[in-house]
Amino acid sequence: MQLTTNRQRWLGLFLIFTITIFLISASIVYGYTDTSWSMAVDAFFRFDGSTEHLVLTTIRLPRAIIAAVVGASLAIAGVFMQTLTKNPLASPEIFGVNAGAGFAIVVAVTVFSVTSLQAFTWIAFLGAAAAAIGVYLIGSIGREGLTPMKLTLAGAAMAAMFASFTQGLLVLNEAALEQVLFWLAGSVQGRKLDYLVNVLPYLTVGWVISLIIASKMNVFAMGEDVAKGLGLKTGLLKMAAAFVIILLAGGSVAIAGPIGFIGMVIPHFARAIVGIDHRWVLPYSAFLGASLLLAADIGARYIIMPQEVPVGVMTAILGTPFFVYLARKGFNG
Repeated sequence: MQLTTNRQRWLGLFLIFTITIFLISASIVYGYTDTSWSMAVDAFFRFDGSTEHLVLTTIRLPRAIIAAVVGASLAIAGVFMQTLTKNPLASPEIFGVNAGAGFAIVVAVTVFSVTSLQAFTWIAFLGAAAAAIGVYLIGSIGREGLTPMKLTLAGAAMAAMFASFTQGLLVLNEAALEQVLFWLAGSVQGRKLDYLVNVLPYLTVGWVISLIIASKMNVFAMGEDVAKGLGLKTGLLKMAAAFVIILLAGGSVAIAGPIGFIGMVIPHFARAIVGIDHRWVLPYSAFLGASLLLAADIGARYIIMPQEVPVGVMTAILGTPFFVYLARKGFNG
């Protein structure tokens, strides 16, 4: 059932926001170390320095916040990717973001012997941004300029190239594989708030720009020729949308590694609830994306406890059936 009135949409948004807050709280409470809701309240208001209180405040709280921020950012990036490319299967991976970030990390480890996770954050962000900019420039070559098909093909080619280079380096240096494997799988485990603070200004800029251009994306979604006829500067808008994708997807990958499927799946759920108006799709996608990644991260803690499954694996498990559904729907009409 699609929400059609603003009142219904506001109520729906409040409900999803409440679910997100609950999942953040649950992410803080549940895990390998046995804690309770009352213990969590005590940790924040009557901290006593116990092991449980330290786990709650210094490990799980940053993890929950990072999962929410990354999930929201990936979902918003996915909305712009699908609108920009007019491809329902589009997600940040198509922009080469994940592959570029992974390649940059592997180069840093194998060539420059970098081992700091905090250094990984900046290296991954730069690699992701460079890959996305490269895809945008390649997709803009030619008389027709940037087209959805050229952008998709350029992204696929860039992603394949970086993935091949990454595999080649890892084959040559097996020690590097051990250091970067968990990051390459995508995870919010062990991430500190410092890593988020490093890229939060870029994420914030991406969020703000996305809201500013939301109404213009509605016009662009009707078709580029129509948008031009209505006086929209489509070239500038596409650059702004690409900039948002670089900031949000690049920043997310820098923090948590390449987490897939959120950027592809969530925009479809948001549009199913509120329609195609980007002014509503974006906030709905943000909270739905945050909720999905939080839920996946909580589940990842229990599958093979006391070990953890990387959350990127969990989102792949959840997203693959939906990917198959979209692919069949697209190919079969």
